[in-house]
Amino acid sequence: MKQQGKRLLTFGVLILIVSGTVIFAKNVLTPQDILSLKTCGNAEISPNGNWIAYRVNVPRSSDEKPGGAYSELYIVSTKTGEIIPYVTGKIHVSGIQWSPDGSKISFLTQRGEKAKRQVWAIAIGGGEAYQVTHAKNGIINYKWHPNGKKIAYTATEPASKREKQLKEKGYQFTFYEEDWKHRNLYMTCSGKSCSSCNCEPIQLTENMTVWGFIFSPDGKTIAADISPKNLIDHRYMFRKIYLLDLESKKLTQVSRNPGKLGNYAFSPDGSKIVCCAALERKDHQNSQVFVMNRDGSNVKNLTPPNFKGHVNWVSWKNNSTILYRSGEGVWPSLSEVKATGGERKVILHAKDSGIIFSTPSFTKNFKSFAFSASTPTDPGAIYFWQPGKTLKKMTDLNPQIVDKKLGEQIVYHFKARDGQEIEGLLIYPVDYQKGQTYPLVVSVHGGPEHHHSNNWKSWYSTPGQVLAGKGYVVYFPNYRASTGYGLEFALAGYEDAAGVEFDDIADGIDALIADGIADAERVGLGGGSYGGYASAWFASYYTKKVKAVCMFVGISDLISKRSTTDIPYEELYVHSGQLLEKMWEESLKRSPIYYAHQSQTATLILGGEEDTRVHPSQSLELYRRMKMNNHPAVRLVQYPGEGHGNRKQPGRIDFLYRTLDWYDWYVKDLKPLDGDMPPLDISDKYGLDLE
Repeated sequence: MKQQGKRLLTFGVLILIVSGTVIFAKNVLTPQDILSLKTCGNAEISPNGNWIAYRVNVPRSSDEKPGGAYSELYIVSTKTGEIIPYVTGKIHVSGIQWSPDGSKISFLTQRGEKAKRQVWAIAIGGGEAYQVTHAKNGIINYKWHPNGKKIAYTATEPASKREKQLKEKGYQFTFYEEDWKHRNLYMTCSGKSCSSCNCEPIQLTENMTVWGFIFSPDGKTIAADISPKNLIDHRYMFRKIYLLDLESKKLTQVSRNPGKLGNYAFSPDGSKIVCCAALERKDHQNSQVFVMNRDGSNVKNLTPPNFKGHVNWVSWKNNSTILYRSGEGVWPSLSEVKATGGERKVILHAKDSGIIFSTPSFTKNFKSFAFSASTPTDPGAIYFWQPGKTLKKMTDLNPQIVDKKLGEQIVYHFKARDGQEIEGLLIYPVDYQKGQTYPLVVSVHGGPEHHHSNNWKSWYSTPGQVLAGKGYVVYFPNYRASTGYGLEFALAGYEDAAGVEFDDIADGIDALIADGIADAERVGLGGGSYGGYASAWFASYYTKKVKAVCMFVGISDLISKRSTTDIPYEELYVHSGQLLEKMWEESLKRSPIYYAHQSQTATLILGGEEDTRVHPSQSLELYRRMKMNNHPAVRLVQYPGEGHGNRKQPGRIDFLYRTLDWYDWYVKDLKPLDGDMPPLDISDKYGLDLE
């Protein structure tokens, strides 16, 4: 057994033992702390490298109108560290960009109750923000033209007059997967005063859906990722890169990627395109760096042979050198490689700094970078970096948690039953004492095309440090089928759902017990989406290993799931590999409902009533099968207005407190399965001002 990691925080804290009960020191992270955390993102460095514009997400309070977090616009000086608020309050800002000359910051927002989302801008010197675009429908994304005089954007086709009249009269029906409208590409002027230009937007595409786009450096061409239909399945599986000549309006397909497509970028001279994409159609995530001539010819894969990672973002340093970010185990890295091929050069590795950084924004001279990033002890901050120097933290969004006592977070390794080494993260309980065993909660990531990085692990759906403060050890496994460990590792789940994937999780539980860390009698497990599938699997197939599970937007029946999801082709091409008609029996026997009758695990099932990814019926099926087999401890909670994950604060608050109660009841306190369940009404914990 091998463990790796360095102690991030050490505490010499007195532990009192009263009547055999461990009483942990106070000042640990609480659920209220989790729900109040601010996060940041969209870090964009100015063309001259002097400023970083960024977004701060501010959670709503429990008593506010239900909704997602507010998002505010700030800038920070890379020279002095001065932070200036630009757009703050109860507002939603996204899509932050600098104008090409660096004189303005633009962003997407809507002002007014019935207003559409538009591009707004504000001068770097301050003043009032002004509206730039006047699109009939809300803008989805946008880009500045290199000359700074125009802006291109995507928006869905507006409803016709006839459609509006029918809706007003009540004759609006749902025609499943037929009533969508295309996302079109438009161009408009970007001036504050439009007296000298034609402000009427020009539509550039039709009869196809544009998901994203970029300008060529000379501004004469747009590269766009396009699919035939505006369906989420098309975004996943059927996007190709096209070039649109702005003068002739000629559209030409240039990429032939067989599967998923990531981002792409023109070389500075516009002669080549680099893109991030899957190697094969069956790859469930982007993983490779491809470079080609701008007409799509001479495609070359620049990814290192047998690469033990997944590339997730690409760009250019100069005309001869490509830059890419990759996830490699629990650490991301930033690398350079020549456009002609050869060995890569790693220029920034998170393992060296301990900072898990996002995709960068950088100046054209490659001397200044901006990132949003987090660490095991910091939920997120904005960082400034100059190659060859140390990353510099520019913000401190959550000073209230600095003095909180956190459990030590390490990288944990073990060998699965077939000898495969599996990596993950482990958070020890606050005030952990070696030689003492603790209740365990396993937090399973979704996807499975995802992996845990060694960053902050405590959110409403994965409250790692809150559990550590309550005396639990928390394990985050990167089981087989996770990204970040190469294609062979990732493809282990192809045509083998719930096979070695979930066996790895079971073996991880056994390893933690064998290491004397986890108490074999007190194990819980939870996760969302594919992690919810794992939760249902451990509540049924592996029921003897866990006392309680919390299944969130999870899968219980592979047969009906394939017929109710909004990504059926993605499921077929990168997961099942065969049509359902060819694998009825296997699909049934890899479904938790098949084993639900044998469950001896307290099962809390949660999900959104409007989930299109994993239909709410998946939750109902597991609940019904357990109830019909007289399961004494199963509960189903569904959240109105929520989809594949809770966006609004009421659902997040309830989910957090309810799952903590479930673990405490059945895992920590070992309440009997056939006894009372935890209280159903937990509204006293919501923090509401009720009479």
